[in-house]
Amino acid sequence: MTSPNESNKDISSDNTEVNTNAPEKQNSLLAGIIERATKSGIGRKKLNPSAVESAVAKNMADIHSNPTKLRLAFLGGGSFGTAMANLAARNGCDTTLWVRNKRTVKAMIKTQTNKKYLPGYKLDDSLKYSHDLAAAVKDKDIVFIAVPGLAFRETLKNIAPFISGQSIVSLTKGMEKDTFAMMSDIIKDELPEVNFGVMSGPNLAIEIMKNMPSATVIASESEPLRHAVQAALHSAFFRVFASDDVKGVELGGALKNIYAIAMGMAAAYDVGENTKAMILTRALAEMSRFGVESGANPLTFLGLSGVGDLYATCSSELSRNYRIGNMLGRGMSIEAAVKKLGQTAEGVNTIQQVHEKATKQGIYMPITHALYAVIYEDKAALGVALHLMEAGFRSDVEFVMAHDHSNAALTAQMKTSSDSTDDESGDTDSK
Repeated sequence: MTSPNESNKDISSDNTEVNTNAPEKQNSLLAGIIERATKSGIGRKKLNPSAVESAVAKNMADIHSNPTKLRLAFLGGGSFGTAMANLAARNGCDTTLWVRNKRTVKAMIKTQTNKKYLPGYKLDDSLKYSHDLAAAVKDKDIVFIAVPGLAFRETLKNIAPFISGQSIVSLTKGMEKDTFAMMSDIIKDELPEVNFGVMSGPNLAIEIMKNMPSATVIASESEPLRHAVQAALHSAFFRVFASDDVKGVELGGALKNIYAIAMGMAAAYDVGENTKAMILTRALAEMSRFGVESGANPLTFLGLSGVGDLYATCSSELSRNYRIGNMLGRGMSIEAAVKKLGQTAEGVNTIQQVHEKATKQGIYMPITHALYAVIYEDKAALGVALHLMEAGFRSDVEFVMAHDHSNAALTAQMKTSSDSTDDESGDTDSK
C-alpha cells in the first residue's frame, strides 16, 4: 500500500499498464473531445484558460496518444454503477464490473445487459464482468465503489488485502447507519493510506444510458485523481467537473435524498408549483446550513452536487427516494414502501441520521425533523406539514441576513407546537 505522498503521483503516468502486445487503439470519443478543446482554444494563451482546464486537456491528450489504458474496476451492479462502468468502457478504458452474484455475472456476459436494473439497454462490448473480487480489484488504477451504503464498509474490508496502490472513488450517496460516517470517512477508516475521491451529481442512470446530456462532480484533494476520473468518464454526453470540497460534494449527494422523499410526499397531495418551489429552496437552505456546520463550503451547494442533484432527484419519478415519499404520502407504511420499491432508498436512513445530529447540535432543520416525525414517530403527514407553515420565520437566503432566533430555539418552538397540537387532535389526522 502506498503512502499518501506516493499516492498523489500522476495516475496517468505511474499506475497504468502498457500492453505492448495489443495494437494501438485510439479512443474516438476522447479524440473528439481533444479536437473540440483544441478548436475552442483550450491551451491557447490568448484565451487565458484556467490551470485546471489546461491540465485536464493535457491529461486527456496524454491518455489518447498513449497506448496505455486506464484500468478501472466498478464494484456494484446496480443501475448507477453499471451506467458508469459502461461509460468508461465505451471511452476505451479497460473496465471490469464486479457483481456479487455469479449467476448474474453469467447472465450479463451472455446478454450484455443488466436485466434487473437497466433492462433493455445493451452494454458496451468491451465491458468485462466478474464475481471474483480479488481478480476485479488487483492491478487496477482506480476502484469505483457503487454498493449500497449499508455494504460500503464491508466492501472496503473485503478489498483491503488486494489494495497495493489503487485509488478509491465512492459513487455511493448516503451515510452509514448509526455512525453518521460519510463514505469518505469510511474510506479513511478502512484504507487510511489510499488516494480517494467522491463523485456526486444529478445522475439518473437511465438518462445516462439514453445519452441524454448529463454532468457530475468528482471531488478529491488529489488533482491527478480528479484529472484521471475526468479523462475516464468525460464524453460527448457526460461532463465531469472537479472540486476539492469532498465534504460539501458528499453531503449534497446524501442530503438531497431527504428532500426527494419530502417532494414525493407533497406530490401525493397534488400540491402546486408554488409549494414545490418553496420546498426546493427551503431544502437548499437546510442543506447549506447543515453543510457549513459540518465543515463544507456553502457555495458547493449552489453547484451540480447541491442544487443540481436536489432538483433532479426532487422532480423525477425515476428517483427511488421520490417514489418512497410518494408511497408514504398515499398512506403506505415505510416498511411496505421499501418492500415495494425493491431497491435501497438511502434517504430513509439519512433522515434518521441527520435528525439526530441536527437535534444534538442545534441546527435548524424543520423539513428533516418533520419527515422524521412522520416516518419514525407515526405522526400525521398533513398535520406535520401545517406545523411547518406555522414555524418561525428566517431570512430567505442563508448567510445573507442575521436570524432573529437561534437554530435551537426555532427547532424547539416547532417541536413544542407539533407536540401540543398532536395531543389536541388525538392523532385523528390520516397519514
